[in-house]
Amino acid sequence: MNRRPGEPLTLEDLLNSADWSKLIPRLVVVVAVLFLILAASSVVYTVQPEGEAVVKRFGKVVAVKPPGLHFKLPLGIDQQIFVPTARVLKAEFGFRTTVQQNRQASYRKGDQHRDESLMLTGDLKVVDVEWVVQYRVEDPNKYLHSVEEVDKTIRDASEAVMRRIVGNSLGSDVLTVKRVQIAAAAKEELQELLDAFDMGIRIGTIEMQDVTPPDSVKPAFNEVNQAEQEKERLINEAEKLQNQRIPAARGKARQVLEAAEGYRAQRVNRAIGEAARFQAILTEYKNAPEVTRQRMYLEMLDNVLPQLGKVYVVEPGGTGPIPLLNLDGGGSAASNTNIPALNRGAR
Repeated sequence: MNRRPGEPLTLEDLLNSADWSKLIPRLVVVVAVLFLILAASSVVYTVQPEGEAVVKRFGKVVAVKPPGLHFKLPLGIDQQIFVPTARVLKAEFGFRTTVQQNRQASYRKGDQHRDESLMLTGDLKVVDVEWVVQYRVEDPNKYLHSVEEVDKTIRDASEAVMRRIVGNSLGSDVLTVKRVQIAAAAKEELQELLDAFDMGIRIGTIEMQDVTPPDSVKPAFNEVNQAEQEKERLINEAEKLQNQRIPAARGKARQVLEAAEGYRAQRVNRAIGEAARFQAILTEYKNAPEVTRQRMYLEMLDNVLPQLGKVYVVEPGGTGPIPLLNLDGGGSAASNTNIPALNRGAR
């Protein structure tokens, strides 16, 4: 090697002066060790507990691995893609929730979010609808390969379904009483649409967060809402009064009918009994007229005399009681001067 004294070494000088017979085996060993380390590090992988891993071999899906420690072919032959199948995902419409540095969630709504939430109802009213779609990945393979942009597809399908349902409903119903029914119908239709796309997505819930009129018409809407509430209150009071009076009138009518039926049954039974009694007396009278006549006379006296009060019977020609005592139990002694007396001769 021709080099002047003090001249710096160049790469060519180093290559010409190297002992390649000893250097090449060392380089081969170093490369082999690095290759083995790289291969060993790419053989083992871990799947987190909240999901599953889709394993691809040269782009083809060969397995879906559950959470835990697994092995694969190294050096990029097998590739794993993690999919959060156990996590509940959500898509927000009309607003966004952001997490600040202190881990507190904050509500954010801008003009671009109003483009999602402003809708036209069936009676041509504008409402601001905010809702949240919660879903879960049911099939990781379909989730990765059936649709190119899964999140955008879910958002577009959700917005289309919600706009169609709200557009077929009255504005007053959307703002007040039918929010739960609208959410349930949207969930069912969205699930049918995603199943048609074969996306491997299962809808959990659709929650209507807030449904309000636009800011420019809120005062007028509040007045209408108060009138609707007053109307509902009057209707409820009328129904309450109706429910109180109609059953009472029906009960009273039923009571009168039952009393009439009882009175009718009493009179009929009494008439039947009197007729039967008369027939029995007639039969006895035909058999023994004198005895029957005497018995009927005594029975009549037994029924009539107790109603006359006290009756004093004296012998013919005898003297009546002296009216000194209050024998009748009421009034003064002077009031008892006219004492009934029954003078009965022997028959």
